[in-house]
Formats: sequence, structure tokens, C-alpha cells
Amino acid sequence: MTPVVLKLGGSLAESGRLRVLLALVARARRPVVVVPGGGAFADAVRETQAALGFSDETAHDMALLAMHQMADAMIALEPRLLGAETLEGFARAWRRNRIPVWLPASLCAGDRRIPRDWSITSDGLAARLAERLGDAELVLVKSRRVRRTAPASTLARQGIVDPVFPVIVERAGLAWRVLGRGDDATLSQLLDVVARRGYRTSTRRSTVTRLTAPAAHATRVTKVR
Repeated sequence: MTPVVLKLGGSLAESGRLRVLLALVARARRPVVVVPGGGAFADAVRETQAALGFSDETAHDMALLAMHQMADAMIALEPRLLGAETLEGFARAWRRNRIPVWLPASLCAGDRRIPRDWSITSDGLAARLAERLGDAELVLVKSRRVRRTAPASTLARQGIVDPVFPVIVERAGLAWRVLGRGDDATLSQLLDVVARRGYRTSTRRSTVTRLTAPAAHATRVTKVR
């Protein structure tokens, strides 16, 4: 089954949705790797850079470690989650019926296909991870509603994704989508989530009858040759 690269934005922790979404992800039957946003930890890097004046390259490396900190928090909240640094680590986690949470510093070190500055965030890094995996679907979960038909370039201009994100999804021809508030049922279907006890499922696999899920349409960008 095609794996899902699932980026959970750091702002979800501030909005109070992160725990709910992690509980949902922990019931996934489809292979998924979670990419954590940096959230408040990345904000602290920005503030410290402004105070001390170190380089964007150093700030980028520190922001990767901010993602590690958010990953540690996620892992502490859901026992099925497991930290993993490499593609091989993801595969081992899936074989053990665990859900890997990506610790990006190792894979990103020396990766010449990504910039080492603030022009790329966890959105672009999630796209790069999906590109590395090859046959993977990319899903970004945001704390705000996002128009489903908006192209990646528009989302970048609006500041919803970073400017590197559309470059990567175009060159890799990735199937991608952005989910926001009110899209939990769509995410449940996408991840083939096991229904909680006491919920009845319909004849369509993993569709919870207490939830009305809109049809999910992945956005595919034509690969540039």
C-alpha cells in the first residue's frame, strides 16, 4: 500500500488539535510517516537568531532540531509512534506495526536539493521526504482552512506553505493535498483509520458513520521533464 507522508503543523499544538489528530493517526492501518512541524520550538530559534545574529545556515540546522523536539512531544503522547531518521528506519517501524515520526537532521545533512535557510520549512521538507520515498502521497495538516483547488504556487504566495514546497512537488510530480479544520473525516479515510469502539462503520471501509467525509481529491502536478 502506498505510504502517506503526513506533516502535522506545529501550530496544531497551539490550537489544541494536536492530541486529537495524533489519536486519529495512531489508529491508521495505512503506512504513514509523520513529519512534525517545529512550532514554538522553531519560533524560539527565530527569536534567538534575531537576538544573537547567527547565520541562516545555523538557524536552519537548529530548526531541524526544533522538529526533533516536537517529535519527542508527539511520541510521548502516543505509544504507537516511534522516532526514525532514515527510510530504512521507516520500513522497520512499519514491519513492527509502529508509526515512524521523522527526525530530519540526519537525512537533511548534506542534501544539496534543499536550501539551508528559512526559505524551506517542515512543509518543503515533507515534500522532499515524499520525493525521496518515491511512491508516496503527501498530506499537510494545517490549523486553518485551505481551498482544496488552490495550486501550490498560490499557497506559497499566501504564506500557507514555504516557497520551496511548490518547486519540489512540481519536479517530483507528487500527489499532495492540504487539510485543515473540519477535514478530520477525510484524514480518517485517507489513513484507513480503525473506528473507535462504539462507532459503527459503513460498508465503505474506514468511513465512520458519525462523520460526513467530503470526497478527497489529491492534487497532482505534472512532472517537469
